[in-house]
Amino acid sequence: MFSKKVVNVGNVSIGGNNHVVIQTMTNTNSSNFEETINQIKQLNAAGAELVRISVRNDDDVKVLKELVKSSPIPLIADIHFNYKIAIESIKAGISKIRINPGNIGSDWKVAEVVKVAKEYDIPIRVGSNSGSLDKRYENDTIEMAMVNSALHQVRLLEKYEFDKIVISMKSSDVKQTYLANKIISKKIDYPLHLGITEAGVYEDSIISSSAGIGALLLNGIGDTVRISISGDPVQEIIAAKKLLTTLGLKNGIKVISCPTCARTEIDIEKLTNRVKNIVKDFGDIDKNITIAVMGCVVNGPGEAKHADIAIAGSKQTAAIFKKGKLIENVKKEDIEKRLSEVIKEYIEVI
Repeated sequence: MFSKKVVNVGNVSIGGNNHVVIQTMTNTNSSNFEETINQIKQLNAAGAELVRISVRNDDDVKVLKELVKSSPIPLIADIHFNYKIAIESIKAGISKIRINPGNIGSDWKVAEVVKVAKEYDIPIRVGSNSGSLDKRYENDTIEMAMVNSALHQVRLLEKYEFDKIVISMKSSDVKQTYLANKIISKKIDYPLHLGITEAGVYEDSIISSSAGIGALLLNGIGDTVRISISGDPVQEIIAAKKLLTTLGLKNGIKVISCPTCARTEIDIEKLTNRVKNIVKDFGDIDKNITIAVMGCVVNGPGEAKHADIAIAGSKQTAAIFKKGKLIENVKKEDIEKRLSEVIKEYIEVI
């Protein structure tokens, strides 16, 4: 059910049989080159494949050309209200623009933006937010108003024979976002960008985004994602990677651990965090690996059968399993060192 149409953003392909693309947005002053390019590079190092930049005025446009030249990944210009800024951003070499035709102005202004986008062969992302819906659809349910507002924008671009389109429909309400994207996925073939807007600080965003974005992706809906978090955008990338890995849509190392109970004989939370720190040292792995951390001898051996590597702890020792088979028992003080060696050895041979 993922979109059949492919839209290229620089060297990144969205839609079709391509993987779900992770993106985020800078929160630096866009006219400050050093701050912005440094953040773009940090985001790329964390795993971002696309980065969007708010382009507000001529000062931002002046810096944009240098940002495009220096960026290791394609950049998207986020434009509101000013069609001339959209046009100048395209001419500066941006790989994609995000506009809201509803606030760009008259149709002829949208036509001018489309004309230049066609000339430079770059895509346009359009869509709707629950807080800024087309008044023509104010009597619809929120989700249908989102769908109809987005479709109206799509039809406007199509009127000018433009089809390099990505659609986004977001609400702070998880259910509205889910329903709107589910409905529109049956009406169009364009790639869908998923997200929950105004999702809040870290833990609030993780819950809302996992529920909304996760539900859509499990239904085969969505081609690119942003997990919106109030704060450091690097956290958005880390969260998105974990979500996609959990859903089986991205390769990587997944650390699972048992809930604590009276049978637990070791500090599961502490040991799991230690294991996660070990995993960080290996960076992005293009393989699916599951590491299980278990706290007792009751469930530990059984759960170990379902993991590539597992550790089941007791008061003084821990048993290390590989593919369900016990390979050794280690002393408590040697767990971290030995486990790191086992993981490294496993990665090198698979």
